[in-house]
Amino acid sequence: MKNALIILSGLCMLLTGSLACKTNSMTIPNTNMETNNSDTMSSQLKIRIGTKTFTATLLNNQATTAFKARLPMTVSMSELNGNEKLYRFPTNLPTSSSNPGTIHTGDLMLYGSNTLVLFYQSFPTPYSYTKLGRIDDPAGLAAAVGSGSVTVTFE
Repeated sequence: MKNALIILSGLCMLLTGSLACKTNSMTIPNTNMETNNSDTMSSQLKIRIGTKTFTATLLNNQATTAFKARLPMTVSMSELNGNEKLYRFPTNLPTSSSNPGTIHTGDLMLYGSNTLVLFYQSFPTPYSYTKLGRIDDPAGLAAAVGSGSVTVTFE
């Protein structure tokens, strides 16, 4: 019986000692599903259409980085569907497309890997896009782009 108490005491001391050495540090998993930080706003872009200038806030992702490397640029954007203007780049940009569900006036996105799209109307969409950014205050955007093709400067 005396030996059992000694062994039991020794086990209790060993267990207590090992618990005292244990730290409370815990690794918290990263629950951010965006691996490219596309929700982090990083820089401003000026968009000139005629006499009107808009400021857009760009996202921080690979597609935006590739887009910014082409700036400044002045392009002719074509009309599509009465809600967007588009320009096709001669070469592809990186993509990480997803369906936004709803397009908002002022959204600047990439359709496929080479089509820059500036939306001037809000609407639901079944299509997927790579988000580049959006115009901070899109008031007057539809009037500025008008109907048909329009020349737009991004800088």
